[in-house]
Amino acid sequence: MSRIKVTTTIFIDENELEEAFVRSPGPGGQNVNKVSTAVQLRFDVRYSPSLPDDVRERLEKLAGSRLTEGGELIIEAHRYRTRERNRSDARERLIALIQRAARVPPKRKKTGPSKAAKARRLEEKKYKSEKKKRRRTPHFSDE
Repeated sequence: MSRIKVTTTIFIDENELEEAFVRSPGPGGQNVNKVSTAVQLRFDVRYSPSLPDDVRERLEKLAGSRLTEGGELIIEAHRYRTRERNRSDARERLIALIQRAARVPPKRKKTGPSKAAKARRLEEKKYKSEKKKRRRTPHFSDE
């Protein structure tokens, strides 16, 4: 039973990965029609015992359209001409995706406007107020 190291705390059992070799799309001459070199890697994100819940949630968001309705992540690799290189490419991409999901995004700190920004806003308000005052028609009194 072999395990794949993703981070210092996350390890994925190889039994959780399902690989299928399919024919590769695109150019490649006669070889492309005969040999199945492309890899379709499937990993069940939703029911994987290897992933903590917070990582699972972030991974589901990051996966986007690569995630099926059943919670399976599908990675297709057909960049190279050999099965072995495509297989390792698919695994590397899966590991990179899980590593991105493992990073906890920093909390957003609320910030307010600076003193200078507040002063600019008040000056602008005064200026607009004066401009509008000058537009008014003057009221004359009989005195």
